[in-house]
Order: sequence, then C-alpha cells, then structure tokens
Amino acid sequence: MTDQQSPYTKYANPQELFQAFSKAGNEFLESFATAQGQEMLKEFNKAWGTWSEQSAHDPKAWMDMVNHYQQEQINLWMKMLGVSKPEEADAKSGDRRFAAKEWQENPVFDYLKQSYLMASKLLGDMAEQAHLDDENKKKLRFYTQYFIDAMSPTNFAATNPEVLKQAVDTRGQSLIDGLKNLLQDMEKGRISMTDEAAFQLGKNLAVTPGAVVYENDLMQIIQYKPTTETVSDRPVLIVPPCINKFYILDLQEQNSFVKYCVDQGNTVFIISWANPDAKQSEYAWDDYISMGVLKAFDVVKDITGAKKINAVSWCVGGTILATALAVLHSQRKQAIIGSATFFTTMLDFSDPGEIGVFIDEAQVAQRETMLKHTGVLSGRDLATAFSMLRANDLIWSYVVNNYLKGQTPAPFDILYWNSDPTNLPARMYSFYLRNMYMENNLIKPNKLTLCDTPIDLSKIKTPTYFLSTIDDHIAPWKTTFTGTEVLSGQIEFVLGASGHIAGVINPAAKNKRNYWVGGELGKGPDRWLETATSQPGSWWTHWSEWLKKQGGDAIPAPAALGASDYPVVEPAPGRYVVKRID
Repeated sequence: MTDQQSPYTKYANPQELFQAFSKAGNEFLESFATAQGQEMLKEFNKAWGTWSEQSAHDPKAWMDMVNHYQQEQINLWMKMLGVSKPEEADAKSGDRRFAAKEWQENPVFDYLKQSYLMASKLLGDMAEQAHLDDENKKKLRFYTQYFIDAMSPTNFAATNPEVLKQAVDTRGQSLIDGLKNLLQDMEKGRISMTDEAAFQLGKNLAVTPGAVVYENDLMQIIQYKPTTETVSDRPVLIVPPCINKFYILDLQEQNSFVKYCVDQGNTVFIISWANPDAKQSEYAWDDYISMGVLKAFDVVKDITGAKKINAVSWCVGGTILATALAVLHSQRKQAIIGSATFFTTMLDFSDPGEIGVFIDEAQVAQRETMLKHTGVLSGRDLATAFSMLRANDLIWSYVVNNYLKGQTPAPFDILYWNSDPTNLPARMYSFYLRNMYMENNLIKPNKLTLCDTPIDLSKIKTPTYFLSTIDDHIAPWKTTFTGTEVLSGQIEFVLGASGHIAGVINPAAKNKRNYWVGGELGKGPDRWLETATSQPGSWWTHWSEWLKKQGGDAIPAPAALGASDYPVVEPAPGRYVVKRID
C-alpha cells in the first residue's frame, strides 16, 4: 500500500499511529449522539445529585459501602503482591467482554478487570440502596449502568489486551483498519453495526413480489402477488410501526413474515409509511388514522371487494390501529374488520419499561423546543436512544470490534434494518409522548378525541390476537398484556421467547425457540404465565391457525395486482422505503 493509496501510512511510527487512533476515537465518541450525550450527562448528574443530597442526611450507609470497597482494593493489591488470594469479582453471566485468557492470566489486566468490577459493584450498590421514588430510582439505575458500561477497560485500546495483541500480531494493520472504519463512521455520524454494502432493498431485502397500488403524502400501499391458487376472501392488511421501516417484516425469503402470510393463502397488503421531512412536521396522529389506516382499509376493500379485512400490526403501528378501530366503532363501521393482531403493542402505558427514563416533563419540553426548529424528530436520534438501552451490545461491542480491532461488521439483515431509521413529524411525536407515555390517556374512555370522534378502546369487540415477547425491553410484556383487559372482544394472548425483534421474526421453517399459550385471562400477567403451556418452535403457525378459525371462504387468487381505479404505481418495495436519513 502506497502513500497515494492510503492516508494512514503517514504514521510510520507505531506510537504516532496509536496516538492518532486514540485522538480520532475520542473525538468521535465525544461527538457521537451529541444531543443524547449531553442529555445523558445532565440526567446522570441530576440523578446522583439527588442521591448525594439524600445521603448527606444519613451518611452511614454509603460510608459502609465505601469502606467495604476500599478493603476490597487493599485485598486486591495484596493478591498482586502474592500475600493473599481474596475472593474475586465475577462478570455477570453472559458478559463476554472479559472472555480472553489475558484477563485471567496476566496480572496487570487481571487487576484492571477486578478493579473495574469492584468499582462497578460499588456504584450499582449505591444506586440500589438509594431511598428515592420509583421514577428517580429507575433513572439512577439506568444512568449509573450506562456510565459503568462506558468506562469498561475493554472499550479503550491501551487497556484491552486483545486489541494490543492484535496490533502487535498485525504490525499495526488492525489499528490502521480501525482508524479507516472510524473515519468512515465519522462521516456517517453513526456507528456501523453491519456490512451495509451487503444489502440492497429490492435486491436481497424486501424481495417478496408485489407492487405499490396506492400512495399519498403519508404512505404507500403494497399488494403482494399470491403464491396459491386460492386465497381467503378476507385480505390481510399489515400496519407496521412508523418509527421504523416496514421491511423488518419482509427481510429475506427465509425470514419474511410477509412471504409466510402470502404462502398461507392470503391476499396481503402492507403500509409503507413515508419518511417525513420538515415540510411534513404538521402531520398529526389523526392523519396517521385518516390518511393512513382508514384510507388503507378503503383501498383494500375497493381492490378486493372484501366484506371483512384481517388487520395485523406491530408496536406503535398497533397503537395507531387500535385508535383507528375505536374511531370505526364510533362511526358504526367496525364490522369491516374481521380480526386484529397486535405484535408487542402497548395500549396501556402505565409501565413503559426502560425507555421511561427518557420521558418526563423536563426532557419532553426540551425536545419539543428542539422540534420547533427541526420540524421532525430525527430517526437517527431515536435509534441512538434505543441503542443506549442496550449499550454493551449495540454500542460498545461495535466500538471494540470496528475501531479497536479493525474488523468489518458481518452482514446481518436485522442490523441493516436497525441502521435505517425514519423521522417522525413533530406534531405527531409530541402527541404520542404526552398522551400515551406521560398521561396514559389512551385507556381512559372518551379522554381522547381523534378524527373528531371521542374514542373508547373498551368498545372494540373485534376478535384479537396479542403477541408479546418475554424479554421485550421496549414494550414490556406485562404492560402489553394489559391490552387484553382493555378491549372487549374475543382475546387470544401468546407470549413468545426472546425480545422485541427476534421474538417476532421467528420463522416457522426454522422451528426455533418456544412460545406460551392458553393461560388464564382476566387475572393479570403473572397468573396467565403460571397457567400457560410452553410450545416448541415458532408462534407463526399458531397465529396462522388462529386466523383461519376467524372465518373466511376460499376464492380464486387475483390474476393481477391493483384494480382499474388503483393501477400499479411501481414495483415493490416502492420509493418511500428507500429514502434514507443519511
């Protein structure tokens, strides 16, 4: 490699290369998610300030913890000197950061690890023993853990033995490659989680054959080509979240929920939400109902001639669907929906889980002030906030692999999708935060008026399938379970293994994981799980059988997509979904 080929060879001296690498890394991490980082620091200081004020009145508890920590440090030094062998601090189960043998066999790195784990335990114990109200206690726990994770010695080149060994073995090439990756991500303004060059929408993602048959400023509607000679006379309309792009449900052939639905003998439609810019800042929740879901119902009915439609939704798409069903009930049109399916959807927001640390009056007001200037909530900022909920897995592991070790992330379709976020209109986002997360108005009868209609979710009598996932940290399953006690129709509740994404995208063909069914409803989530039965494999097959039981006759599959009033606009996946924030 010549100087003309690469700018990195100017660092002929390994020490200069290491210094340049460290400088660039620090600059990037300081600039990474600047707004969130400043908010994080502010909330961290606020949480610990509250703790400090409280502890000043009763210092004995924290003095005892500090004394214990100091004694552990003394014992650790005694071990280094060979005087004693104290009990060692252990990383949590599943923590792979200290798996390399150097962390156990090299005295210096063993000391770094032990000292870090001791300090982490001290901070964690201090947070746990703080006598704060629930809201401030959650914030203290979260920000403390985020700080602990960020300060791990594995995240810094000079204190990670694997990084140092690789730099020596490759004669510095790993640092050169890492610097190259770092500079590329600095241009993107985000951390790469996968080999993005490996994927292209319409080529190897979102490839189920279909066409856009309708569009307005807020959405496109895609109809998929049938794969069976006959189909149910009840078409399926999928309402994905507008926070993300729809192709999480149509990744590749082997893990596409859309293709699975088509192959089960359904005429399938899906909404592809627009990725809004500042010109669309005034779109409201009402618009996502009227221009979005309700309009999609009309389009599907007109194209197919169906008397009833099966609606399927995910996350905030489910929240939008529920409000649309409530509006339909008030308009006496609810009968057009034969069934409703909600994947990991919150209707009751009384316990939003970990994401609640980002939502209080001060933080929301600050964002609203920012949104007056930007017009949209940046999808990149939202994605960063979600990554911070799982910082070790979604931030620091990539810092180590991409920058410190100079490795290129492996191709992974879900992580490509995760790196392709969407914006949200300011007006819609503000309504969502305040009325759902902050005030929990959605479950209060007639508290909200949408599309000029007071809504009451308890009036919805549509047969309903709820799918939640046991490790969901975005929509906690016990909170989503409450939806079964809000709606009035026939309810089927299923609990899948894994989390918010992997628990939903669990292809039937792979027969992985498990799910729980048949628990007792009406007595809370704990009682339901106690009485439920675990089934092996994917819940997809269970849902498909449930859908068939809701009714519908077999009719010949449509010979063409669209209709005379709805001609094909363009092939799937359409223009809207390929618009990126970058």
